[in-house]
Amino acid sequence: MRSERLVAALLLLGPAALLGAALGFEYLGGLPPCEMCLWQRWALVTALGLALAGWALLERPGRERTGIERAGGHARAVLALTALALAALAVLTGAGIAAFHVGVEQHWWKGLSECAATPVSGAATDVLRQILAQPLVRCDAIAWSLLGISMAGWNALVSSLIGGVALWRLQRA
Repeated sequence: MRSERLVAALLLLGPAALLGAALGFEYLGGLPPCEMCLWQRWALVTALGLALAGWALLERPGRERTGIERAGGHARAVLALTALALAALAVLTGAGIAAFHVGVEQHWWKGLSECAATPVSGAATDVLRQILAQPLVRCDAIAWSLLGISMAGWNALVSSLIGGVALWRLQRA
């Protein structure tokens, strides 16, 4: 079960670090999230919850088990591996959302209506009303980038790596 503990650690530390970075950009850097950024966070929160459940279900080394615990050990191991696999899939779902977000940022495809500002026209009162009805943070605008890769791009890359490695290691378990 050593490999499973490493996967659990990866699935706990990876999404926690990504969420910590996102919250740091928001509260320390003054970059509020757009709608799709929030969706990516929900995927990471889901992954954390599932990884925590999987970690809690893993057998602890060096602990003496009772007869009942030994009898339920296989079912518990299956539940732990299932929770960890679902956590990895949640991380990969977040990577997919992030990749879609990158496409919206790069204007490769159109985002959802809640995510992009639409052109405004008409009388002054209509223009003001349309401007005030727009979302505060646009999903199609890159707020920050490093080496030409936006936050959504980095999230897609790192989440794909975390989820892919976790599933690969679980498949070998």
